[in-house]
Amino acid sequence: MEITATESKNVLLIQGVEKIFNEGKRNEVNVLKGIDFQMKPGDFFALMGPSGSGKSTLLNIVGGLLEYTKGNVKINNTEIYDLDDNDLTEMRSKNIGWIFQSFGLIDNLTALENIIIPLNLAGVYDLEAENRAHELLNLVGLGDRADHFPDGLSGGQQQRVAIARALANDPVILFADEPTGNLDTTTGLEIIALFKELSKMGKAILMVTHDVSLAHASNQVFILHDGKVKMELEEITSI
Repeated sequence: MEITATESKNVLLIQGVEKIFNEGKRNEVNVLKGIDFQMKPGDFFALMGPSGSGKSTLLNIVGGLLEYTKGNVKINNTEIYDLDDNDLTEMRSKNIGWIFQSFGLIDNLTALENIIIPLNLAGVYDLEAENRAHELLNLVGLGDRADHFPDGLSGGQQQRVAIARALANDPVILFADEPTGNLDTTTGLEIIALFKELSKMGKAILMVTHDVSLAHASNQVFILHDGKVKMELEEITSI
């Protein structure tokens, strides 16, 4: 399936992406078999599929963490795997924000300090970094939790800090891998509502999830099956 959009407006363009593990060997596995996918600013898409269908593999490829076997992946019209290691690292820092099921916060740092870390890595320091971190905590509704450590925050609050951290360098796209997997349903819906607000602000968001109800809260839902994005999810009730 291909989503109609002009390349100039895409923040993510995937063309004919294939991924073969152990290529040429007896245990060769063809996980992705020609993926075509496009996202524009403000798109909030959910990607579903059975376990082992290649969702995480695809997410790691488009996130610049795993090279594909064949095809093209462009973020902001830049073919990411044409870049050398240093330029690829810089591209990920500036253009991509990651959100994980396990939150991934550093336990001995406050909420504010967890957000400052990626800013420092991008060359933003001192008062500028602190002000940016405070701004992001306010954005996710945690302005009064800046000095709290992760163990003093609820699961939903920790995930909000993780989202603020992912936004630190103003990326064009967010990749969320089961972002509500460790949360109860009500808190998960609150995180999805935050994603919807971020998409209205122009952030593109690609979320992998097993939760059909949460997936339907996105702008559009797609299913990965047998190595391809097969169809828009309409009447399916479980994955």
